[in-house]
Amino acid sequence: MRHRKKGRQLGRQTKHRGALFRNMVTSLLDQERIETTGAKAKEIRGFTDRMITLGKEGTLPARRRALSFLRSKAVVSKLFSDVAARFKDRPGGYTRIVKTRRRIGDAAEMVAIELVARQERAPKKKSEGTAAQPASTEAGASA
Repeated sequence: MRHRKKGRQLGRQTKHRGALFRNMVTSLLDQERIETTGAKAKEIRGFTDRMITLGKEGTLPARRRALSFLRSKAVVSKLFSDVAARFKDRPGGYTRIVKTRRRIGDAAEMVAIELVARQERAPKKKSEGTAAQPASTEAGASA
């Protein structure tokens, strides 16, 4: 019987599993969308929500608690300045899990876990580069 045994073991020992969760939550808060297996995504969403709640709190002890879990000063500063501001009026449920595909190697169900209020990325520089090239050729032709 599994009474009072919360969480999935994911075939890892405790330290390895903890490090995996720290790395995944750090990547999720940094990139705002990552692709992983369904079981891992369901496990890290609670940790992610807890970190965003700490960010919304905004105090120095909350920042220290977040830094003790995330261990990346850049991600913690982004969490407290940018991410927490986006979720200030939302009472919870900061992440979304979207099924994407089956992994080819072992047919594992892959999902994308992302922040609900995700910041939109700027368009690629490739499109800006193509717009700049005709302008430079026109300048060369008129000179």
